[in-house]
Amino acid sequence: MDSAEFHAAVYDKVREIPVGSVTSYGHIAKLIGMPRHSRHVGQALKFLSPQTNPPIPWQRVLGASGTISSRGPGSDGAQRQRDALEAEGVEVTVGRTGEMRVDLARFGWFPAPVTTAGGRRSTSGEDTEEEDEDA
Repeated sequence: MDSAEFHAAVYDKVREIPVGSVTSYGHIAKLIGMPRHSRHVGQALKFLSPQTNPPIPWQRVLGASGTISSRGPGSDGAQRQRDALEAEGVEVTVGRTGEMRVDLARFGWFPAPVTTAGGRRSTSGEDTEEEDEDA
């Protein structure tokens, strides 16, 4: 899978996340058949154009522990992500050290990857409450 195909697969899968739900970078990587590429999922979303149509709900993708990833000093990206999630009804809490977190057991969307007859991976649509270790 080349870079353009990878990005397209990420964007297609992220569009499937229901409103009011979140998943992890690692789970998106698993769903597109590239389980060791969670960081690449983050990069694909980082380079997403705001003019992409139909829109891609980038805000629904979090770190493996349910944390909103920091965008570095001087960036308001984490706060924008929090605001977008809260607008969808997702509760975001702030931890002792200031990290913003979503309860994955409550808001997580983790359909199991399945293999079709042609050997391609897709999602079954079933929700499970699993947490990825590779994001």
